[in-house]
Amino acid sequence: MQLSLEHVGKTVGPSAHLYPLSLSLAPREVTVLLGATQAGKTSLMRVMAGLDTATTGRVLADGVEVTRVPVRQRNVAMVYQQFVNYPSMTVAQNIASPMRLRGERDVDRRVRELAARLHIEPFLDRLPAELSGGQQQRVALARALAKQAPLMLFDEPLVNLDYKLREELREELTQLFATSDATVVYATTEPGEALLLGGYTAVMDAGELLQYGPTAEVFHAPRSIRVARAFSDPPMNLMAADAVAGGVRVAGGEVWPLALPADAPGRLTLGLRAGGLRVVQRPGDVALPGRVELAEIAGSDTFVHVHAAVGELVAQLTGVHDCPLGDPITLYLRPDQLFVFDAEGPLVRAPARVGRAG
Repeated sequence: MQLSLEHVGKTVGPSAHLYPLSLSLAPREVTVLLGATQAGKTSLMRVMAGLDTATTGRVLADGVEVTRVPVRQRNVAMVYQQFVNYPSMTVAQNIASPMRLRGERDVDRRVRELAARLHIEPFLDRLPAELSGGQQQRVALARALAKQAPLMLFDEPLVNLDYKLREELREELTQLFATSDATVVYATTEPGEALLLGGYTAVMDAGELLQYGPTAEVFHAPRSIRVARAFSDPPMNLMAADAVAGGVRVAGGEVWPLALPADAPGRLTLGLRAGGLRVVQRPGDVALPGRVELAEIAGSDTFVHVHAAVGELVAQLTGVHDCPLGDPITLYLRPDQLFVFDAEGPLVRAPARVGRAG
């Protein structure tokens, strides 16, 4: 399906849930709606699905306007944060329900196939209440896939699951989407999830669409500081600087070598994802002496919060590092890995390529 939104806005009373935006989704691809809570992701999905009507603008499906067509008359499948299943039906009946409504044949075989793909075969005769949260969400996913809708909407479907289940289901969804002909829209607050799902990403903040494009392109060339912060976890480190001959002068007076466009403004903001900071010096690095304010281990990484002359920084270090609170520490970065923004927000210069999401 080719879904297009033209100047779509949504207000509820005096509050703007969506500011007018235009967006044409890549057909038969995954589009991730990325943004913090209350960024407008759910409001946008509800307009896409027909659950809510846009206050302004129009929605088109394959060139046909459907702005005021209710969800019951659209061929859309939606999976929510909550585990929405029919409580009085067995797992098998839940999955079969959209197929029976369409009058399909060989429903039992298709139910077993979908149950096998989502690893819920042993539970086909159980009621949803007899399942764990992860198993219930798998049932909801299977029912959505059974509908074979050309537009599938996923509103943070993994947010209420524990970490291990989220990782497991995320990988399975990536594989399922890769073999689907549907146009998929997937809302998340997690930059890492957007990178894993690939496809396209629409970054949203406070009801505004900030940037849309191929996920890797948006990640490596965020249009503004707002986009960069939304697409970085932890949030991108930001440092004030001035453009000078041969580079940039940062707080403390040090000049870092950095090629800038000829039209770069005098006042700048430098950005660096947490994964771009190191404790081992490499050729071309500049040093950032500071003091440890907090260190926390998460999974296989250590996150170190550092007070330095250029400001408060967060470094994401691979492995387990012993960083006692209050101890001096020196971080290193390569100036050519810095994002350079106008002090007002727009991107001035992006690095050719940076490492991972920070």
